[in-house]
Amino acid sequence: MPKAATETTAKQLTDFFQRNGYVRRQNSDRLSEVGSQSYRKGDEVRLVANTRVELALIRRLLRAAGFKPGRAFTKGRQYRQPLYGRAEVARFLELVGQPLDAR
Repeated sequence: MPKAATETTAKQLTDFFQRNGYVRRQNSDRLSEVGSQSYRKGDEVRLVANTRVELALIRRLLRAAGFKPGRAFTKGRQYRQPLYGRAEVARFLELVGQPLDAR
């Protein structure tokens, strides 16, 4: 992929994340209390789309940037596009210029 296309992709993903995206982190205290067999939640980034067209764009951008998007779901009248995994979350946050420890 050309560098200009990569920069454009990163800029658009950054815009979506800064608009109303968020990060969900694994609760390490709960994990140590109940164990990994009971508490299966992990780190994830969620990007929010207002329309199906926006959701399709977000999914295309994630794939173009080398990510494997999870299954999108609705919440309220919006669509959420998750990106799962600690390594993927770290790589995404690096791409959009956010610190890894931001909550």
